[in-house]
Amino acid sequence: MEGIQHKTVSVNGINMHIAEKGEGPLILFLHGFPELWYSWRNQINGLAALGYRALAPDLRGYGGTDAPDSVADYTCCHVVGDLIALLDTVAPQEKEDKVFVVGHDWGAIIAWYLCLFRPDRVKALYNLSVPFIPYDPRFKPVETWKAFYGKDHYIVRFQEPGVMEAEFAEIGVGRAVLELLSYRVPDPLYLPKGNLFGQPLDSPVNLPPWLSEKDADYYATQFQITGITGALNYYRNFDRNWELSAPWWKSQIKVPVKFAMGDLDLVYTMPGMKDYIHNGGFNRDVPFLEEALVINGVSHWIHQEIPDQINQLLFDFFSKFH
Repeated sequence: MEGIQHKTVSVNGINMHIAEKGEGPLILFLHGFPELWYSWRNQINGLAALGYRALAPDLRGYGGTDAPDSVADYTCCHVVGDLIALLDTVAPQEKEDKVFVVGHDWGAIIAWYLCLFRPDRVKALYNLSVPFIPYDPRFKPVETWKAFYGKDHYIVRFQEPGVMEAEFAEIGVGRAVLELLSYRVPDPLYLPKGNLFGQPLDSPVNLPPWLSEKDADYYATQFQITGITGALNYYRNFDRNWELSAPWWKSQIKVPVKFAMGDLDLVYTMPGMKDYIHNGGFNRDVPFLEEALVINGVSHWIHQEIPDQINQLLFDFFSKFH
C-alpha cells in the first residue's frame, strides 16, 4: 500500500518483517489469528496521517517473519521477547522509552502479556476483542474449553500438531483462512472433521463487506506460501502460557488502558465474559482501565469492519499522553 515501508529486522534470534509509516510517537500494532500486519492497513495509514509512527510486524510464525519449527518456541515469553527486541531496534529506550500499543485477538493477548511482563515499555494500551484474562490455578485453559464446548471447538481442534494443517490443506489453506476471516456471528466456532465450515467447496467464500477481493487475495496468498502451522502454534501454547504465568497470579495490568469489542464478537458471548467485563472483574484486574466499550452490530474483526471509528478512538486516547 502506498507509503508503507517494509523491512526485515533481526530480533530475539529470528528475522521479523515489519511494515511502518509516518513520523512521531510510535504505535506498535499487534495482529491476531489468522491475520498479518496487513490487518492494520487502515490504522497504519490513518494514524500516520495524524502524526504517529505506525508500525505493525508479522508476529513470529506469520507472513514474512521466521517460523521456528518447535511448538515450544511460540510461548508468550518468546513473542514478548521478540517485541522487546524489536522496540530496542526501532525505538531505543534512550530515544523513546515507552510506546503506544494496540492489539487484536492473539495480538491483544500478547499485548496483555507485554504489559504484565514489561510495563516499563508501554505508554498506553488500546486493546480490541480480547480482555485481560488473568492466571487462575483452578482452570487449565484447554481442558476448560473442552468441558464447555466439546471436542469440535476450534481451540480444542487446533491442539494436535499436524491435524488441522492436513484438514485445512484438503480444502486449501487459503480458503480456510478466508472462511475464518469471514466468521462474523457471536456463536462458538466449531470445526467438525469432514465438514469444517459447512460450505460446499465449489462455491466461493462469502466475504464480509469490509474484506475486498484484493484483501482476500493477499491473505490467501501469504498463507499459501507460509502455511498455517506457525499461527496454530500459538493455540498449542495456551496451557504452557498458563503455566508460565503462575508467578504473576493476582498481578494487575498497571498501564493506562482502553478496550473495545463488538457485541457480535464470539469472545463477548463466551461463558462469564459479559459479567467479567461489565460487573467489576475487568476493572479489578486492570485498575487503570478507562473504558470498556462494546459496539453494537460489530463482529470480531472490529478494526477492519469499522476502521475510521477505531482510528478516531485510538487518536482520542493516545493524544492525551503527549
